[in-house]
Amino acid sequence: MIKIKSEEEIELIRQSSLLVGKTLAEVAKHIKPGVKTIELDTIAEKFIRDNGALPGFKGMYGYKHTLCISVNSQVVHGIPGEYELKEGDVISVDCGVLKNGYYGDVAYTFPVGIIAPEIQKLLDVTKECLNLAIEKAIAGNRIGDIGSAIQEHAEKNGYGVVRELVGHGLGKNLHEEPEVPNYGKKGNGVKLVEGMVLAIEPMINMGSKNVKHEKDGWTITTADGKPSAHYEHDVVVRKGKAEVLSSYAEIEEILKKR
Repeated sequence: MIKIKSEEEIELIRQSSLLVGKTLAEVAKHIKPGVKTIELDTIAEKFIRDNGALPGFKGMYGYKHTLCISVNSQVVHGIPGEYELKEGDVISVDCGVLKNGYYGDVAYTFPVGIIAPEIQKLLDVTKECLNLAIEKAIAGNRIGDIGSAIQEHAEKNGYGVVRELVGHGLGKNLHEEPEVPNYGKKGNGVKLVEGMVLAIEPMINMGSKNVKHEKDGWTITTADGKPSAHYEHDVVVRKGKAEVLSSYAEIEEILKKR
């Protein structure tokens, strides 16, 4: 059952989504070699609670943390812990908040210090995939148009598109219908209707599309050990042009100052 959101609901989702962006910007201030990923998790939880919201992931499906922090070959769902960031690492940070009964869910992949040019290209292309997908999130299109835009751009650049994990609807629940795969055929799938809210989140691997599940029950890594990148925005389907509810502005302001 796909829930079409009212303008009032969209506004509440926007507030939650914008708070996630601000949280990731706060985390970005502390991303540097020597910092433990669990320290970033603590910073995020305090910031969210100080802003009158709850960590959206904590307790969900039994997960114990505020952030998913996935380092290098980890694709998604990496668990914060004692790992110390190193120069040249990349980390995908995925965060959710629950505020006023509605979720926001945003991810961004950060460089740690100076990263290799080929890894920077992976980050750039993955973000381009997200932007191309958002352009397709308009009333009258179909879910396959979103996935096709991501897949085409990623594969054109020689990258693998993860199949096992997908974007999703968003609202009073963190994961709602419809699923939003990062691959697909134009003109296929659920028809997009004005008022649908989608979390679009390309997960793109530098090498093979194949992934494996680690023994911790959460972390998903690339099968070939090559790096992966992950970006996510919350978007409302509109006529003519999608509306992005989340923002990277504060995050990228912090990154520019480095």
